[in-house]
Amino acid sequence: MATLVTGIGELTTNDPELGKLTNAALVFSGDRVVWVGAAPDAPAADERVDVDGRAVLPGWVDSHTHLVFAGDRTAEFEARMAGKPYTAGGIALTVGATRAASDEELAANLRRHVDEAAYQGTTCLETKTGYGLNVEDEARSARIAAEVADEVTFLGAHLVPPGADAESYVDLVCGDMLDAVVDHVRWADVFCETGAFDEAQSSRVLKAAQERGLGLRVHGNQLGEGPGVRLAVEFGAASVDHCTYLTDGDVDALAASETVATLLPACDLSTRQPLAPARRLLDAGVTVALASNANPGSSYTTSMAFCVATAVLQMRMTIDEAVWSATAGGAEALRREDVGVLSVGARADFQVLEAPSVTHLAYRPGVPLTRNVWRRGQRIR
Repeated sequence: MATLVTGIGELTTNDPELGKLTNAALVFSGDRVVWVGAAPDAPAADERVDVDGRAVLPGWVDSHTHLVFAGDRTAEFEARMAGKPYTAGGIALTVGATRAASDEELAANLRRHVDEAAYQGTTCLETKTGYGLNVEDEARSARIAAEVADEVTFLGAHLVPPGADAESYVDLVCGDMLDAVVDHVRWADVFCETGAFDEAQSSRVLKAAQERGLGLRVHGNQLGEGPGVRLAVEFGAASVDHCTYLTDGDVDALAASETVATLLPACDLSTRQPLAPARRLLDAGVTVALASNANPGSSYTTSMAFCVATAVLQMRMTIDEAVWSATAGGAEALRREDVGVLSVGARADFQVLEAPSVTHLAYRPGVPLTRNVWRRGQRIR
């Protein structure tokens, strides 16, 4: 059955040939878009939805979250707001709570956060393991994530567990742990950072994952300059995420590669780090994505609209750049062509704003503007 969505005041398609349309319409059938164009030219359909001049855009593609977890880190947040610097070590608190939680508790918490994100317009979401840090708990985290999220990433190399030997732990990540999760994940990631994994250790993890056929992602350059960006480019990773501290060489390497720089502004704000240099990256020709980094410690938000508003108001991105980065950019970071765009053949994932244009996402920061959401052709709000 085909559904016509008409009366669209402004339609952001992210299709280079279509661009942004006014007085537009789209038709979807099942879970796919089958027609896009001017409202007066729209074909007949079985059902009709009139959005009365509101803006329509693709659903958000959140390409970086950590949502298989249990526990709470409010105290850590309060300490950070009082002046304590952010370090990677707080991850260990969530590891303890996650290991102690049942499968049912972890799955319910994940579904709650995914539903929360979807209510705000996120229609494609990646999430990671990384709060198990042993074979059993990483394997069950991957299995639970695969039942709920669109994309799953193995992040056994999130932190060396307290009391463990770093090299022995990397052996475990590259061996038994990777073998236990490989059937449930598409990607592997490593936290290449001071206090987590150094260049040699990160390289071992990426090589082992690549040999097992997984796509690669890298947490890099969050707490200072380092080898993360360079490793991501050298290994052909789909994305390198954070990118807060970059050298000119890092920017040049990204610009000459297909690796997406995924920026996480909510995390930068929550950890009181400098905001990533979005304008510098864009002006150099780097492909940029925006993501929430939703996690219990350093970025406990599922609001992609908040990330878009921050990117425009504080990172010198235009509204069109920020919206593209939070939709099509996220899709590129996940190497997907079926989401983040509204064109024939794309997944019928879109949101309707209580506003005439996407400009209002930054013009009215903090206002919940997402009015309706369709995911895979099903209205979920």
